[in-house]
Amino acid sequence: MHQLAGATAAYIGAAFASVHADWALNMRQGATETSRAVFDLHMTIFWVCCAIGVVVFGAMIYSIVKHRKSKGAVAAQFHESTTMEILWTVVPIVILVSMAIPATTTLLAMEDTSNADMTIKVTGIQWKWKYDYVDGDAAGVSFVSSLHPKHNEARLLGADADLSQFGDNYLMEVDNPLVIPTGQKVRFLLTAADVIHSWWVPDLGWKKDAIPGFVNEAWTKVDEPGIYRGKCAELCGKDHGFMPIVVVAKAPEDYAKWVAEQQGAAAAETASADREWTKDELMAKGEQVYQTNCAACHQANGQGLPPAFPAIAGSAIATGDPAGHISLVLNGKPGTAMAAYRDILSDADLAAVLTYQRNAFGNDAGIIQPAAVKAAR
Repeated sequence: MHQLAGATAAYIGAAFASVHADWALNMRQGATETSRAVFDLHMTIFWVCCAIGVVVFGAMIYSIVKHRKSKGAVAAQFHESTTMEILWTVVPIVILVSMAIPATTTLLAMEDTSNADMTIKVTGIQWKWKYDYVDGDAAGVSFVSSLHPKHNEARLLGADADLSQFGDNYLMEVDNPLVIPTGQKVRFLLTAADVIHSWWVPDLGWKKDAIPGFVNEAWTKVDEPGIYRGKCAELCGKDHGFMPIVVVAKAPEDYAKWVAEQQGAAAAETASADREWTKDELMAKGEQVYQTNCAACHQANGQGLPPAFPAIAGSAIATGDPAGHISLVLNGKPGTAMAAYRDILSDADLAAVLTYQRNAFGNDAGIIQPAAVKAAR
């Protein structure tokens, strides 16, 4: 079983590495103690398997050459040999136990989320990730991480897109990366809001399913600052391939600065819901929000892909009663791919994208202020 796990891990590692144009046949060592333990375990079992192969095939080749029929060899009889029965029972047990002990130790360590310095809740949402800092210095910080708008625009162009500008990280950049401090044990609570997702960053040494109505736990401790990339590892819908993960590990002093920036931005976002926005402000912000959250289904030109993804251009919803439009985007539509954005976007973001939908693509239906969205929650 562990041989198969090691081979599977090696294949996954090689497949992921190919994305970065670094062709390799082995899994990566990663950036954490856990990932290095998994790598060491994998290599130990690999060399044990190599040694077994050498012994077994060596014995076969020796027997075939030395005891062939043309030299008059007579087959030996081991039927009901107690010695042989003991040997081919005890030797495999010793080998399996010698591999099982370090494997079990590693697995138990991977599952031990106790004594964490901070906790982050990770929620998978088609097709983005939501991060909530539950405790620690960043307690209360919350944001959604989506495929970077520039990458999203490029992929929507299809064969006409110029990908040279993205280097090796095409479709592997996000607008808001997850930021964690180095040297601290970070506990993750993973769940999902719609379908099963799987949060996977190879350099951390594990992946964990995010399941609706269920909470999984995992942890990591990154020692060195750096950027670590991953993606959803569970087929979760038509845009499954555009759900990347970016984890940025910062030194404690840089992390403290980031926390202060996030808290300041959150305060400004809250204040923005209580002021009057101009149409130009709402349209500019709304276009950005639309490209990130809506264009994949409703298309950049608002024409949609009927019947699954209806057009916004000329839509009765987008040009009709504002209350109905707000309710649809806030609460989604059960039984369809229309997700609820109540817990994903802020009042200002929702007001902006609603205004954009009502005034782009040939529509002309007036603006919606953040206060209206706030009142409808």
